Amino acid sequence: MTWIGWAQILAFSIVVLLVTKPIGIYITRVYDGSLHYLGRAERVIYRVCGIDPSENQHWLDYLIAMLLFSAVSMLATYAALRAQGHLPLDPQHLPGIVDRQAFETAASFTTNTNWQSYAGETTMSYLSQMMQLAFHNFASAAVGMCVAAALVRGIANRSAGRLGNFWTDLVRGVIYIFIPGAIVLALLFVQQGVLQNLKPYLTVGTIEGAKQVLAMGPVASQEAIKQLGTNGGGFFNANAAHPFENPTPWTNFLQMVAIFIVPAGATYWFGRAVRHQKHGWALWTAMFIMFIGGAAVTYRFEAAGNPMHAAEGVDVHAASGRMAQSGGNMEGKEVRFGIAASALYATVTTDASCGAVNAMNDSFTPLGGLVPIVNMQLGELIFGGVGAGLYGMLNMVILTVFIAGLMVGRTPEYLGKKIQSRELRMVMLYVLAAPIIVLGMTAIATVLPAGLAGRGNTGPHGLSEILYAFTSTFANNGSAFAGLTSSTYFYNTTLGIAMLLGRFVLIVPVLALAGFLSERKIIGESAGSFPVDTPLFVLLLIGVILIVGALTFFPVLSLGPIVEHFLMHAGRVF
Repeated sequence: MTWIGWAQILAFSIVVLLVTKPIGIYITRVYDGSLHYLGRAERVIYRVCGIDPSENQHWLDYLIAMLLFSAVSMLATYAALRAQGHLPLDPQHLPGIVDRQAFETAASFTTNTNWQSYAGETTMSYLSQMMQLAFHNFASAAVGMCVAAALVRGIANRSAGRLGNFWTDLVRGVIYIFIPGAIVLALLFVQQGVLQNLKPYLTVGTIEGAKQVLAMGPVASQEAIKQLGTNGGGFFNANAAHPFENPTPWTNFLQMVAIFIVPAGATYWFGRAVRHQKHGWALWTAMFIMFIGGAAVTYRFEAAGNPMHAAEGVDVHAASGRMAQSGGNMEGKEVRFGIAASALYATVTTDASCGAVNAMNDSFTPLGGLVPIVNMQLGELIFGGVGAGLYGMLNMVILTVFIAGLMVGRTPEYLGKKIQSRELRMVMLYVLAAPIIVLGMTAIATVLPAGLAGRGNTGPHGLSEILYAFTSTFANNGSAFAGLTSSTYFYNTTLGIAMLLGRFVLIVPVLALAGFLSERKIIGESAGSFPVDTPLFVLLLIGVILIVGALTFFPVLSLGPIVEHFLMHAGRVF
């Protein structure tokens, strides 16, 4: 580890802190309807689509509207991908996508996962990239914000189960947050050298006299919304490690900031909406502490590298007494980014539900690769995806408040609303869904020949590859231990199902929770109310999150990356 590496992490942290308040204020104005600079465009959309912006939907109506929108848009994408070879803007004459992969891809982009079992530059036409995939990058991000907005209203107000208007929230999220932000970010990327054109692929001569095909395409526009909407799907197979997609340290830094700005601003938005700004900052602090802890662990183990590659005369780590790999673990990393920026990028993208990668996570050291898995298994609530990070964290907050109430023998209350059995049932459904589905599907894959056939490695690392795939898809992240061959009927189908369950099985209890809380009357705080803006609350919240995660996932992690770490130090790799 070097001071330059820590300076990069510090600079990133400062920027995220500085943008939290202004972005939070902007998001507040978007969802309270006080922002009108695109009012004419907004009204035209409402008129053309037949939307009544004054309608205040019951939570069940809000849920049904969200499910219908997602289902119809997923089916449209599936049909378009299957018919790709007959559609325009396909200069490479790429054929339609096969059925299993079209299903997985449609499910992936609809759920904000962007898991890709294909190489973008050899599979997707420009039309598919720009119309189908980019559409979902905007729409799925806006849907996540809709659900968060509904939960915020349910906590902040008493409205007999009414949470606002899904269609209005969807339109406002797209035209006020994601389109303007993506335009600005895309221009900055183009200025830094990210590709943006509609040219056919170029064939060029190399210095050895061979021929090489260079993929072209509208990359900057896709890259901007992929990061801002915490989507993650790469235009190229190498994702953000590709020089046309992420050419400079500045684009790398901008991409990481773009991933965090909306989730970070959402904490300020929440504090402002519930009229308890200190509580919003307490949530931000809990998220930041877990983020910096994960970044430090990943950086430390990647900088130490593999002791089996340590050369004579290399300094020994004082803390561990073990030899370090000269230069750290650079396998699978880009030289133009180095270890610190690669470790930070992997941490950021798995804290948020963004599957972008600028290095190959499969090549990380066992404990360096453990952090991305754990980040997703905790629920991707360390800032998290746009909207999803906030509503995931609020579920854990309610669980924390409930536990605190049990400790003192009082009926739990949160921001003036009592937490009773039906609210807690929704929280527990949310918490238990991940271990049941992720561990269940991982277990199935590890005993079936079709699941085992996809491993690129045996032993504990092979288990980690399978576990990472189902963790990532259920968490709607989309990154991978890419040693797993997932472009098979078994994995295309099971991972597609995991994505759909990870999105919608969690959203249903969240919207039900929002509806139930909106029916509760707001009571004044008393001497028995648990304060939610103190250092004690932050520590208790972090403790609950880590304990719940450890109780559910530690056994399988001990069989994967943890045992692999000890075997590596014993001289065995997989």
